[in-house]
Amino acid sequence: MSYEIDFSQGILALAPLAGFTDLPFRSVVKQFGADLTFSEMISANALKYHSAKTFDMIKKSPLEIPYIVQIAGSDIDVIKEAVLILNDIEGIDGIDLNCGCPVPKVVSQESGSSLLLNLPKMQKIIETIKIHSNKRYTSAKVRLGFNAKIPEEIAKACEDAGVDFMSIHGRTRAGAYKAEVDYEAIARAKQSVKIPVIANGDITSYEKALHVKEITGCNSLMIGRGAVGNPWIFYQIKNQLLHVEKSKILEIVLEHYNGMLEFYGQRGVSIFRKHLHTYSKGLQGASDFRNRINLVTDETIMREEITTFFS
Repeated sequence: MSYEIDFSQGILALAPLAGFTDLPFRSVVKQFGADLTFSEMISANALKYHSAKTFDMIKKSPLEIPYIVQIAGSDIDVIKEAVLILNDIEGIDGIDLNCGCPVPKVVSQESGSSLLLNLPKMQKIIETIKIHSNKRYTSAKVRLGFNAKIPEEIAKACEDAGVDFMSIHGRTRAGAYKAEVDYEAIARAKQSVKIPVIANGDITSYEKALHVKEITGCNSLMIGRGAVGNPWIFYQIKNQLLHVEKSKILEIVLEHYNGMLEFYGQRGVSIFRKHLHTYSKGLQGASDFRNRINLVTDETIMREEITTFFS
């Protein structure tokens, strides 16, 4: 059974982020305020060759309703095969095409943001997904352009290809993650189409979320890097809070840690260190805390360290 996303009220979505938005992270933000989660970017080619690691990346938490799998690729036949494979996996509510990844390895394969250089090709890939998918939603995640900003053209191309909604990051590929986010260009994309548009880029606080909604005219927001080291941002925006209580932060960090142990087993202790490094950033005693946890391998001692530091 497919889940309907209520865009009329505006939603909060977690953006796909390689190496961060795994199942435990998605699960914790879902529990504390995110309405919609996306898998990490999945290579259509890896799906075609039935990579075990790729199938692990598609697994979702029972909390993740609705849940969308994001794929990347540029070969129409491979995209079709990937979609047919996803059709057999229960619990997926939609397929999203990545048209925004700026990483050279992805761009060199004519995937990700390089599709913005060839909008007819991008449309054909979206149409292929739409025709062959048995999921409720087909969507696309884009940028403002590759070198030049062409937000209206991109938005219309997505709409004409049949997407049910789209998310747009307010930089070009050339702007990578350093250029200033152009929220007015997102507004232009939003005004040019009738489908729901989700605004994305540098949303790092409740105040910033209000600012982005006002300028873009989008009532739905997608947060990616703004949630790294700060997954409580969804809780903050949902509850209209300027600050999040320490007790809530501790609750969320422990929930994330427990999820890591459940998903990765004992390995979860060491994998979680990178998250603790970002969670502790800027807090008093963070340097000593990081030095200590870098040596911890015991899950109980790690939990004690977390509880003491974040209390």
